Amino acid sequence: MRYINKNDLLVIMQNSGMIMIGIGIMCLIPILVDLIYLEFNFIGYLIPATISITIGTIFIKLLKNYSIGSMRTKHGMIISALAWLWASLMGGLAFILISHVGFVDGVFESMSALSGTGMSLIGNVEILPQSILFFRSLQQWIGSLGIIVLIIGLMTRPGTATSKLYQSEAREERLKPSIKATLKNTIIIYLIYTIIGIILYLLAGMPLFDSICSTFTTISTGGMSIKNMNIGYYHSDLIYFITIVLMILGATSFLVHYKVIKTRGKSLIQDLQFKVLISIIAIVTILIYLTSTIIPMEILFTVVSAITTTGANVNSVAIMCSWPSFVLICLMVLMMMGGSSGSTVGALKLFRVITFFKGIYRHIKEILSPEGRIIPIKISNQKISEKTVAQSGNYITLYMIGIVITWAMLCFYGHDPFKSLFDTVSLQGNVGLSLGIIGTNLETPLKALCIFNMWIGRLEIYPVLITIRAFLEIFKR
Repeated sequence: MRYINKNDLLVIMQNSGMIMIGIGIMCLIPILVDLIYLEFNFIGYLIPATISITIGTIFIKLLKNYSIGSMRTKHGMIISALAWLWASLMGGLAFILISHVGFVDGVFESMSALSGTGMSLIGNVEILPQSILFFRSLQQWIGSLGIIVLIIGLMTRPGTATSKLYQSEAREERLKPSIKATLKNTIIIYLIYTIIGIILYLLAGMPLFDSICSTFTTISTGGMSIKNMNIGYYHSDLIYFITIVLMILGATSFLVHYKVIKTRGKSLIQDLQFKVLISIIAIVTILIYLTSTIIPMEILFTVVSAITTTGANVNSVAIMCSWPSFVLICLMVLMMMGGSSGSTVGALKLFRVITFFKGIYRHIKEILSPEGRIIPIKISNQKISEKTVAQSGNYITLYMIGIVITWAMLCFYGHDPFKSLFDTVSLQGNVGLSLGIIGTNLETPLKALCIFNMWIGRLEIYPVLITIRAFLEIFKR
């Protein structure tokens, strides 16, 4: 049985056109910064922008008369996976043309920024042109909200296709009954917090350019800084505290943000994921403080950075490598968990983790209870279906398999096992904290594998697996 036919390909191509145009426009935005700073690297942005906009326009015009039928979930999944790959290639092309890095390194930088991972293969980012630093920050800001979410929110009409594309980026929550209204409100909330972040950083003494880029990378829980020392460059507890607040805001569900005004803050206090997030931050921070000699502010900052999957840091890699193994293991667990569903974070996400453990607890209670007793699973007084519980377990299993494969490959190439595990967990969760394994000298096959890890981590695996399965259909007779 063939799962993908010619009509499916036409649906995918036609609906990819507008997204490709949006990606092309994204590549044009840094030209403004390039001209302001008189760097004259605009050709490096024009080329990928022209390629993407041209191909996207051809897809729309060429296929407009085809009867391509209604869009299905599989189409949305494949479009989403290919859109992220295409955006990484086009962004990577800009890095290649302007920063003169290799092809794999350029795509790595672009995927790292778009996925909100924040790891970099560039040793000294401070020598990069201002427009490239802005472009990396912009990619994080757009990518963590969702490339497709932003494009369909601004450039498309409501309809079935909009709904399928929204779901394809691992988003389920709705702020309004319609997807279009949900997207509009999500973007407005994101813009408000971005403006607040820029103002707060300016008031704390950060230069305007740094404030804009730092807000983009923090509210998006991306963490790819414009400084070699990341946020630690500023040596300011006030800036650290502002960053902590922005990271927590970024890791909180947009639905909760939307309800905050209507409920006068009650939705924030009542949200289970937010309560678990704050509780974990408090418990782990105190635990590390009692078992190490690390400065309290550095502990709190790094704990928040890990669980929100931001990956921002105030310490160098060398200092982090000197921390006790217990501390690093705590950080790995946090990086796997992540923040709230419906936010900008990566990793497993708290709702899935809570559901998984409630399923285990329910199973224990069923064994202890009288025969035939049915014990429902509830989260925030809402019953969770068996399908949701099973899906959480399945996803966590797939997630762990991804970690094991990449970790094994890093060890195969002779890298330190513990540091390799730390960096692999960080990659898979789109975090960005590192013990130095991921860097310029990493072997090319491993760089490619890391790109794949970041890709599946951002899209929550299934869209990529579906795309690979669909691609294999081409070779079927």
